[in-house]
Amino acid sequence: MASALGLDFGTTNSVLALSQGTSTRSVVVESSTGKSDTTRTALSFLKRADRGPLQIEAGQAAIREFIDNPGECRFLQSIKTFAASSLFQGTLVFAKRHDFEDLMYAFLARLRDYAGSEWSSALTRIIVGRPVQFAGANPDERLALERYNRALARFDFPEVHYVYEPVAAAFYFARTLDRDATVLVADFGGGTTDYSIIRFESKGGRLTATPVGHSGVGIAGDHFDFRIIDNIVSPLIGKGSLFKSFDKLLEVPSSYYANFGRWNQLSIFKTLKDFSELKKLVRASLEPEKLEAFVDLIEHDEGYPLYQAVSATKMRLSQEEETEFFFAPLGERARTAVRRADFETWIAPDLARIEQALDEVLQKTETVPAMIDKVFLTGGTSFVPAVKRIFDSRFDRTKIESGGELLSIAHGLALIGERQDIATWTAEAA
Repeated sequence: MASALGLDFGTTNSVLALSQGTSTRSVVVESSTGKSDTTRTALSFLKRADRGPLQIEAGQAAIREFIDNPGECRFLQSIKTFAASSLFQGTLVFAKRHDFEDLMYAFLARLRDYAGSEWSSALTRIIVGRPVQFAGANPDERLALERYNRALARFDFPEVHYVYEPVAAAFYFARTLDRDATVLVADFGGGTTDYSIIRFESKGGRLTATPVGHSGVGIAGDHFDFRIIDNIVSPLIGKGSLFKSFDKLLEVPSSYYANFGRWNQLSIFKTLKDFSELKKLVRASLEPEKLEAFVDLIEHDEGYPLYQAVSATKMRLSQEEETEFFFAPLGERARTAVRRADFETWIAPDLARIEQALDEVLQKTETVPAMIDKVFLTGGTSFVPAVKRIFDSRFDRTKIESGGELLSIAHGLALIGERQDIATWTAEAA
C-alpha cells in the first residue's frame, strides 16, 4: 500500500504520483471527459438546476463545462499564479468570496474525487512541489506557502512536506545515474522556470544528495504563447489601429489586448466596462472590421480554441523552421506564415531573463559549466530550440538529457516521500 503522495500543482497542468518502495506510478484520474494522468489546472463553477451546491469541475471537465455553458459558468485557470500575490485578495464566484486557499482546495478536492480509491486514508505523507521563485511581479513566498498550508490542512494529512520542483525532477532523473555526479536541473513550467544544482553521491549503496543552489524566474511557456498572440492575432483585431475622437486621432488602448494573457480572460472581459467601451469604438475606428472581429471573438467565447491554435503553432515551430498559423473565426486574413526566427525575436526578452536566472545559480554557487556532470531539462518549454541553445552553448551536449516532461516532478516527489531522510530534501514550509 502506498504511503506517500506526490503532488505537482502546476500552473498549466497538475500531476499526482504514488510511491511504491523504490518505484512510483501515476495516479490516473477519471472525470466526465475520460481518464488521464495529467490534469489541467483549471476550475469551473456552475449553478445547479435544483439550486443545490455549485457544481464544481476541474481540469478538462472544467474546460468542457465552460465551453458548454458560456455566460453561465465561472471559470478559472492557472490559479497557482495568484499564490504569491498580496494583491489577490480573493474572487467572487456567484456572489460568494473565494480566497486562494478556497480555490486550491476546490481543485484538489475534485482531483481526490476523480482519483477514487487511489487517494486513500492510508496515505501518511503528501509531498508538494513548489517553485524556486513564485510567479508574479513581486511574489511573496511566505504568503504563498501560508496559503498552500491552509488549503492542504483541510485534507488532514499527518505530514505535509514541500520540495523545490527542480529538486524533485533531479531526484527522478538521478535514478539513472551510475556514478557520483553534480546535476543541474532546469524545470520549465507554464508560469516559472526553475534551476537547481545538486550533488548526488552513493555511499554504502545509498543515494545521498547535497543541495548546491537554486534560482528561478517567473517566465515560462505561457509567456511564449502570449508573444504569438501579441504579434499575430492582436494586430488583426485592432491593436495599433486608430479611432477618431472629436478632431483627434487616437490609438485603440493597448490595455484591451492584455486580456489575451490568459484565454479565459476573454470571457471575463465580456462582463467589464472596457468591453462596452470597445464596442463603442467600432463606430469611430478607422478600421472597424478589425474591432468587429475582436468583439466577435469575445461574444462567441473563442478564447480556448484560439489558444489551442497558438499552442499548436508553437509546438510545430519546435520541429519546423516555418509553419502556418490559422484560426478560422478570423477568416483567411488570419492565415499567416510564422518563421521560427521571428518567434525567437519575439521571445528574446523572455529568453534573456531565463538565461539570467541560469547565470545567477552558476555564479552564486561558484560553479563553472565544466563542473556539471549532467544537465536534465524537463517541462514542455524545454522543446523550444532557442531554449535548448542556451544549454548547448554552455555545456557539452553529451551531458544534456531530457524526458518525463510532465511526470518527472510528481514522481520525484513521491520517491522522496519514501525516504527516511526526507528533511534533507524539503524546503521551508513558511
